[in-house]
Amino acid sequence: MARRVPVSLHDPGAKPTVCRTLTTYPSTYTGGTHIITVAKLPRMRFVRFCSRTRRTSMPKYVALLRAINVGGHTVKMDYLRSLFEAIGFSNVETFIASGNVIFDSRSKDGAGLEGTIEKHLLATLGYEVKTFVRAISELEAVANYKPFSESELNTHTLYVGFLADKPSQQSRQKLLSFICEVDDLHVHGREVYWLCRAKMMSDSKFSGALAEKILGMRVTFRNSTTVKKLAAKYQ
Repeated sequence: MARRVPVSLHDPGAKPTVCRTLTTYPSTYTGGTHIITVAKLPRMRFVRFCSRTRRTSMPKYVALLRAINVGGHTVKMDYLRSLFEAIGFSNVETFIASGNVIFDSRSKDGAGLEGTIEKHLLATLGYEVKTFVRAISELEAVANYKPFSESELNTHTLYVGFLADKPSQQSRQKLLSFICEVDDLHVHGREVYWLCRAKMMSDSKFSGALAEKILGMRVTFRNSTTVKKLAAKYQ
C-alpha cells in the first residue's frame, strides 16, 4: 500500500529526484503543500529536489595594448597577466607577445575598462600604455568585415587599427586623402583598415604614427591574421 510523505519544497517548479533506486515512482502534487505519493519502497530514506539554475558566464574581452614593449621597456607576458588579475579580472590570458590580453569581467562598460586598465598599468609600470578594449563579439565583427575585395585581401597585407572613439568626418576625409597606389585605407566604426600593397614596409609612406597625427587620437594596429586568430579562438 502506498504511503504519503510530506516534503518541504523550496522551488515549486523543481522536479523531485529520489536518491535511491526506485521500483516505481508515481507522484502527485496537491494544493499549496506538496505531497508525494510514493509506492511501497524498500528502505527509502529521503527525497530531494533538484532545480536547474542557469549559469551566466561573464563577458569576455580583449585588451589591445599600444606600445607596451617599446622605448626600452620589456614586460613579460606572465607578469602582464598578473597585473590584469590584480585588477580583479578572471580567466586572464595573453595571445602572442604583442600586447593582446584576454579576460573576463562583469563590467559591460568598455570605456570604463579601458580607463581602469590604463590607470593600473601607469601606476605599476610607470609609463602610459594606451588600451583599446573590445568585446569578443565586436572582435568577431572586425575579423569578418571585408573593407576591400577578396582578391586584394588574398594578395596583400591588411592591418586593422583600433581607436577609442569614432573619428570625426573631417578626420576621416583627411585620412582617406592618403590613399595611393601602395596604401589603401578604409574607416568603419572605431577601426581603420589599412591595405598595404608594398612588399616591404619601407616602401609605404603610411604608418601608425602618421595615422595618429592625422586623426588626432591614439591608435594601435594589428595584422588582420592576428585579429582573425583571436576571434576564432574565443568565439
